[in-house]
Amino acid sequence: MPTGQSLLFEQQALGGARRSLRLAFVLDPLADLKAWKDSSVAMMRAAETHGHEVFAIHSATLGWRSPAAGQPGGVFGEAQHLNTRPDDHDWYRETGREWRFLTAFDAVIMRKDPPFDAEYITATWLLERAEADGVRVFNRPRALRDHSEKVAISEFPQFAPSTVIARDMAQLQHFIDEQRDVILKPLDGMGGSQIFRVHRNDPNRNVIVETLSHEGRRTVMAQAYLREISQGDKRILLIGGKVVPYCLARIPKAGETRGNLAAGGTGVAQELSARDREIAEHLGPILFKRGLMLVGIDVIGNHLTEINVTSPTCMVEIRQQTGFDAAGAFITAVEHACGLS
Repeated sequence: MPTGQSLLFEQQALGGARRSLRLAFVLDPLADLKAWKDSSVAMMRAAETHGHEVFAIHSATLGWRSPAAGQPGGVFGEAQHLNTRPDDHDWYRETGREWRFLTAFDAVIMRKDPPFDAEYITATWLLERAEADGVRVFNRPRALRDHSEKVAISEFPQFAPSTVIARDMAQLQHFIDEQRDVILKPLDGMGGSQIFRVHRNDPNRNVIVETLSHEGRRTVMAQAYLREISQGDKRILLIGGKVVPYCLARIPKAGETRGNLAAGGTGVAQELSARDREIAEHLGPILFKRGLMLVGIDVIGNHLTEINVTSPTCMVEIRQQTGFDAAGAFITAVEHACGLS
């Protein structure tokens, strides 16, 4: 049965007549998107359902040029005009392609996946220049740069498990001795990549610390192992500062520590617990005020482990299992930000 929060989302989604928006999604190549589970595809389909025009811009085509000889300047990209389809194996038709300044769009939605490397940072610099020209960008480029998805939990230590973020190998080794059973992970990974569980007596602990930290040249995160991972690593979505009433608990497969779907975990949608809601309702308004329209927080047991802001996912699974249309709620939030009812 829908909660009061889900009813609020539904009422917003069923609001009055809207004018059509031109929405540009900054993405990885379309051929790389898996439509049957990709939240970006779900958003584009929802945008068309709401009556808006959808464009895709491969992030590698973003650039900037100065005005010259009476011609306009600004941030540009190669925009593909799309019509989406329900067939997940043939999910769009391209109806046009041309280079456009981003000022041609009502909103730009940044959905490029990590890695959060120099090219990703460059994209945020370019999108920030577009903002200066009046373009609405979600999530805001500066907010993306300012929120490391791992380090951001240090702002909310009351919700986090015992954690150390360091590159000094002695500090990491001391934390392993203290906690006895820990998770080690790089700050720039995604999808469960390079995550290690290390016991105090693990014969490989030294080489794991050395390898992951690049012999003390790369900062990594160490967290106390949370046994509640067996019940799932819960992805909770925050849209426009509000809490989606269902999360996706990503449950590890047998013999695996990681719950990530990319690592073979199984996604089970469920209603939020009281603790889930406490954490989410505390973070939602704070992060939204900073320009983070869409956030995916990760909670294991009673603890906040990550704050995902680059390209949060799990919308498709939540809708399939509960009927709640998080992608539609996101488009409604974009409409509101663009001044539509």
